Amino acid sequence: MNLLNAILVGLKEVWAHKFRSLLTMLGIVLGVSSLVALAAVLNGMENGMKEALIALGGLDKVLLQDQEVPPAQEHLADQAPGRTMNDVYALQQCAPLIKLISPEMALRGVIMTRGDKSVRPSELVGVWPAVLDMNLHQVQYGRFFTTLDEERANNVVVIGTGIRDDLFGSPEDVGREIVPLGDAISINGQPFTIVGMFTRYESEEDKKMREYEKTHPPATLKGPARRRGWSGRRGSWAFWRKNYTAYIPLNAMWLRFRAASGANDTPDPTLTDIDLKVASLNVLEPALQQARNVLMITHKGIEDFTFGTQEDAVENINSAMRNARMSGGIIAAISLIVGGIGIMNIMLASITERIREIGLRKAIGANNASIFLQILVESVVIAVLGGVLGLAASYALVYLLTVLTPTQNSPVISWSAMLISFAFSAFVGVLAGLYPAIKAAKLDPIQALRFE
Repeated sequence: MNLLNAILVGLKEVWAHKFRSLLTMLGIVLGVSSLVALAAVLNGMENGMKEALIALGGLDKVLLQDQEVPPAQEHLADQAPGRTMNDVYALQQCAPLIKLISPEMALRGVIMTRGDKSVRPSELVGVWPAVLDMNLHQVQYGRFFTTLDEERANNVVVIGTGIRDDLFGSPEDVGREIVPLGDAISINGQPFTIVGMFTRYESEEDKKMREYEKTHPPATLKGPARRRGWSGRRGSWAFWRKNYTAYIPLNAMWLRFRAASGANDTPDPTLTDIDLKVASLNVLEPALQQARNVLMITHKGIEDFTFGTQEDAVENINSAMRNARMSGGIIAAISLIVGGIGIMNIMLASITERIREIGLRKAIGANNASIFLQILVESVVIAVLGGVLGLAASYALVYLLTVLTPTQNSPVISWSAMLISFAFSAFVGVLAGLYPAIKAAKLDPIQALRFE
């Protein structure tokens, strides 16, 4: 019997016992669909995390962070200066591999008010104009701070669209774009004038959803259309944070909100963050070493600082995704193995039902190899059909997950996951059919013909 005939006989056997075959395939279907769906969900999560990293400044961004002094310098801990403007000026002058430096002085727990409306921004930060390139911000309306604003510590603010929506109303509510340039708002009781507004930040998934809603308005007028993360309020943390950011001049933050927070009623000079961008990722390590040498001088040899790179974050994401894929893959593989056990069980039952048939075939000239091949092919046919049904079910499962638990980044089905899961299902079919095929091939034709 050639391979094609063996496959046709296997299909006929499956069709002759449709319900039994379907139940046998169920384990394979569940294993394949769960493996593909899990890979799709993890792909969506990974894309969202990396998209957020890019939105927060890109891979060439480096964070200068505080850290506890080393044990050998504990006696100098009270002399640690922290991050100050001295570090910024020194890095500008003595670290040519650092192409951009952005000092930040943030204030937490801020309340911004306009009339009877209020909002808590994700952060109110005193900054230099370098923050635009550092955090990849774009001013859509108005302007950013000028040198004069910084020198005079003018009470001016640039806001994100999320803050605009809460204080002035969103375009969806009023039917038009609101640009509050020149309007006054109160920040912790102090008046500030809005001179600029950033563009609305959103993920690719949100953008597609918004464009779709423009061309496909809701059929009912009972309420606003349900959005998955757009409008600047909910969605990816990175985009939400940027939409609810408010920037004021660094000197304004220092004088208006830090004036009585330091020792002896003098402004606290420490910075919340110093963000750096290196000239190129190719010189990342030399640039960090150069910056470290400069900071060791400004910090008088006290190593109370460290560097955090986006490459570390990317590696953490990749590591987390690898662990999740491994864990999910093991669970899905167990499901496929259980499905294989079901196939083995049904093939053993099938052999018992067909002992006389096998004996008759051997009696008229069929050799052990042809019997072995026939049973093995039937097992593989069941597994392959289960794999095909599992691939089809994976699309339905991914759609169901998207509807029931909508997330910022939709699951992305990958061909590699489909190929791996399908190949593994076929492999399970081979393993499940080996023992029944060997048992059938070893049957004695005389004893098989006598079997009742």
